[in-house]
Amino acid sequence: MVLKFFYERFSKIKKALSKTRDAISGRIRSLFQGPWEEESFDQLEQILFEADLGAACVSELIDATRDFLKKNREAGLDEVLNFLEQKSLEMLDLPPRVAAKSPQEGDPRVILIVGVNGSGKTTSIAKYASHLKNEGEKVLLAAGDTFRAAAIDQLTTWAKRLDLPIISSTPGGDPAAVAFDAVTAAKARGINTLLIDTAGRLQNKTDLMRELEKITRVIQKVIPDAPHEILLVLDATTGQNAVDQAEVFHSFTPLTGIILAKLDGSAKGGIVMSIYQKLGIPVEWVGVGEQIDDLMPFDKKAYMEALFQGR
Repeated sequence: MVLKFFYERFSKIKKALSKTRDAISGRIRSLFQGPWEEESFDQLEQILFEADLGAACVSELIDATRDFLKKNREAGLDEVLNFLEQKSLEMLDLPPRVAAKSPQEGDPRVILIVGVNGSGKTTSIAKYASHLKNEGEKVLLAAGDTFRAAAIDQLTTWAKRLDLPIISSTPGGDPAAVAFDAVTAAKARGINTLLIDTAGRLQNKTDLMRELEKITRVIQKVIPDAPHEILLVLDATTGQNAVDQAEVFHSFTPLTGIILAKLDGSAKGGIVMSIYQKLGIPVEWVGVGEQIDDLMPFDKKAYMEALFQGR
């Protein structure tokens, strides 16, 4: 049963990464059939850039590959791909700059979910909630994106579908009041995890920052060490724009992790490395399809293996 679970997880990640894999290992395999030459490094650099690994990651991988081939002049293509996989894993093997906190005994785990409109935030919250419920947790949702009536309606619809309780208000209500009511209810009801949706209006960063600060202040009146996690939902198909969004959000709120949505529709899965190298924010979850169970814990090894070795 355990082996079947990991096989299914790897298969889903492999399928979701098919576009990125074609953009990286597929192109490398088609280009380099003979010995590596100086021109090969220029082509490899271009391939990695186009998969949105980011300048720092690409530079480090190119330099490391040069050193590897100096010491292993007879290395074939499979050995180079294996080296790239292992080196990339090393680059992700760093502690996050902002660690998630564990709740005190008897308190719910409070997770703020942030992200711009259209990133797949609400659907990702529903998928995450479904996963937690299937793990046996008592989950409460809070519709804190009160500026969009559609966001409240969508999350309420998901709550009914998943048979989960939800705290909400009328459109235009105070998001901090929703958060306060939700934290109070979560503590009273013995909830394990509270997921709080928030507005995603990057065009007015000052208002958004103040709103998140206010939400944090009011929930800390009930649970002083909350929120325990702040997760940013990013659309993988937007590539470096997603990295830029992460940088903006991280500049005014301490992100503990990323939910990378729509990975199955992207050829730019390299942003996983770019975000971590640039900001020290780990990808915690990845969206690998449209079904409710298509949100999976991010597995670095499975990701790299699918990226560089999967065919």
